[in-house]
Amino acid sequence: MINGHTKIYGILGRPVAHSLSPAMHNAAFGKLGINAVYVPFPVTDLPQAVAGLRGLAIGGVSVTIPFKEEIMPLLDEIDPLAARMGAVNTAVNRDGRLSGYNTDWLGAVTALKAQTAIAGEHVLLLGAGGAARAIAFGILENGGKVTITDMDAPRAETLARELAVEAVPLKALEQCPASILINATPVGMAPDLHGLPVEPELLHRFTLVMDIVYRPLLTRLLREAQARGCRIIDGLQMLIHQATAQFELWTGRSAPLDTMSRAAYAALEEEG
Repeated sequence: MINGHTKIYGILGRPVAHSLSPAMHNAAFGKLGINAVYVPFPVTDLPQAVAGLRGLAIGGVSVTIPFKEEIMPLLDEIDPLAARMGAVNTAVNRDGRLSGYNTDWLGAVTALKAQTAIAGEHVLLLGAGGAARAIAFGILENGGKVTITDMDAPRAETLARELAVEAVPLKALEQCPASILINATPVGMAPDLHGLPVEPELLHRFTLVMDIVYRPLLTRLLREAQARGCRIIDGLQMLIHQATAQFELWTGRSAPLDTMSRAAYAALEEEG
């Protein structure tokens, strides 16, 4: 029941109508009996939107494409880890003071740790955008090794230099001895259901393959990897775990992981 005491949370982005975050967070509020609601905020003017968070006493927001970097100078303070990553995906409103955090890296690390140790493992990361940066940061923070590749080789080399890791050209992936492969590109996302970010003949080299794409849930990359005996992690896992970290920042309470996970998978299934 929404009433005068209902706390409001949401997601800032453009577009946001497709987001699974409302399903996850509203299910969590309901499970714990918290008088709160989470709604999508399609943003046309980010500075005005951020001012509105203060003016309307919005409790906190998720921040998604294309605002994860643009929002940073508009906030009052940035968590040191988010500052090092150069991106914010979570803002918390504490009495009108907005603090920025990044939980994307926590989502990726938690999803990986459910399947494997990270310390001492070598990860080949496909992509050099914001998601790749967060994932690479998380792996390095947990003692793993990262090699980066991207269709845009100079972009991969730039990110690799910033993180003090190696970059490898796409045409030379067979030279990389990594045992874990993570796709942090949009290749394979609907409607390009047949897209593959790497040649399928390379997949037998990896023991674990993770894809951050979750539309479709079982991408061609994951199907090809599974057929070659690899363990797989679907894209919803990172999304769910970064959302539970957001929930805990906003509420100070332990997130109901099972409830949020079921809500995310159910919402995705409803899309057909």
